[in-house]
Amino acid sequence: MSIKQLPVEPLTQDRFAPFGDVIEVAGKQGFQINEGMARRYHDLARVEVTREHGRPIVSILTTRPNTFPFVVKSVQRYPLSSQAFVPLTGCPFVVVVAEDRDAGPTRVRAFITNGKQGINYRPGVWHHTLIVPDREAEFLVIDRGGPGENCDQHWFEEADRLVLTGAEATEER
Repeated sequence: MSIKQLPVEPLTQDRFAPFGDVIEVAGKQGFQINEGMARRYHDLARVEVTREHGRPIVSILTTRPNTFPFVVKSVQRYPLSSQAFVPLTGCPFVVVVAEDRDAGPTRVRAFITNGKQGINYRPGVWHHTLIVPDREAEFLVIDRGGPGENCDQHWFEEADRLVLTGAEATEER
């Protein structure tokens, strides 16, 4: 069996727009607050969590480093809410997303952050769990709490699995 290669692209707002928001200050204006002692970069992501009586929750996620080559075996989606992940430790991470066609994932793409960028998946976007190449990392997570089924998972057939290429050495990015 031959596993298909999935190239990892640098994360930009334009490339990621079909899937959600890139949470970053680069290229944003911001404005002074607190008597000029701080700059606020306002409204960087659209958080959507109130469907079916949901409420926003804030969590901390700790991750272990992944080993490479990394094979993408599954993706998941949250139909009732967005999910935002903001790195707290400055560690680059890989984001794997897919378009939705006939209630299943298609056209899988992979992006690597620069360690300062966060991401916000729109409701219903197929995505893999966070992939951290280098070291343990922590993330601030903003997503939905409340009633209702809010997680669908899709496992790829063995012939449809993908191996990430180009994410092994992130220290230089």
